[in-house]
Amino acid sequence: MNKSVAVIFGGVSNENEISVITGTMAANVLKSGGDSVIPLYVSQRGEMYTGENLADINNFKNGKYSSFPRASVGKNCICVLNKRGKVKKILKVDVALNCCHGGLGEGGGVCGLFALNGIPLASAGMFESAAFLDKYFTKLVLRSLYVPVAPYVYIRKEEDAPTAEKLGYPMIVKPARLGSSIGISRVDNEEQLKEAVAAAFVYDGGVIAEKYFSDRREINCAAYYANGAVVTSECEEAISDGEILSYDDKYAGGGKSVMPADIPPALSRRIKRITAKVYSRLNMRGIVRFDYIISEGKLYLSEINTVPGSLSYYLLSNGFKDFYPVLQAVIVQALEDFKASGEKRVLDTGILNNLPSNACKSKGK
Repeated sequence: MNKSVAVIFGGVSNENEISVITGTMAANVLKSGGDSVIPLYVSQRGEMYTGENLADINNFKNGKYSSFPRASVGKNCICVLNKRGKVKKILKVDVALNCCHGGLGEGGGVCGLFALNGIPLASAGMFESAAFLDKYFTKLVLRSLYVPVAPYVYIRKEEDAPTAEKLGYPMIVKPARLGSSIGISRVDNEEQLKEAVAAAFVYDGGVIAEKYFSDRREINCAAYYANGAVVTSECEEAISDGEILSYDDKYAGGGKSVMPADIPPALSRRIKRITAKVYSRLNMRGIVRFDYIISEGKLYLSEINTVPGSLSYYLLSNGFKDFYPVLQAVIVQALEDFKASGEKRVLDTGILNNLPSNACKSKGK
């Protein structure tokens, strides 16, 4: 039985445009498999729009999306609004797929929105979404699981930039809660450090300084949960012509990748084991990408992306057609999890019935 799937993408985020690529891709993959898809786009102003043709990426050029109907999320549905903001149509939703990158979209807001409205989400949950959007919280969680992370300093205020010097130069400076390599800089001296920290604070309220590995290799591994087991992808090596993997490397064809990565089999198995361990220990769901750094024979888990670019279809399948079963697997798992959670008891103590009528009223003088 085909399902009605809401695909939410965009968001109040610097990664809005990248999210449009991911969201329209996912919507079209699901449509090709026969599912009924409800695209739900969130603009950078926080407005929601819907319409079948929002699965066409051309409708996001020159702001064409704004001609589509406004929308909101309701109980088990997407509400299509008229020009006065009144509900004119209700679209039933069986399950939703989160394709928002960055901001509240990836950071737990979308999870909460759909949970409150009783809609299963075939993506990462609230905890991991919030924790792993923030690179500082990511370090704390990983260290608690005894997973190696690169030496770092968390900078809360711009004037605290000198505290990062204990890492030694060179180092990498980046906003704590941004992705897609936005706001990231390599710094080699005190003056560059101050400039990089100031630039990163333009985008975010927290900044991470991290030891720079000049001989590093960047390895990615994706995972999802289905049929009672964590499925991990083969390892991929992301290669940049520059000193860091930039925005252009990721999205404008500036970089390249090697799949599978040319690394020893034992190292590949170790990366997969760590990926599965973290995913499993945190009871994660949805498609998640784990980004590693290899330097001087040491392995570090650098970042965890709970809504990876293009949902990491290129790691988990041989193309869009082969990616449909992966999306179906995470959707089926979401429906099973939602059914199981619905069978848990919600306690009603009746305590309110025993309170006096003026219990919550302030007493006048």
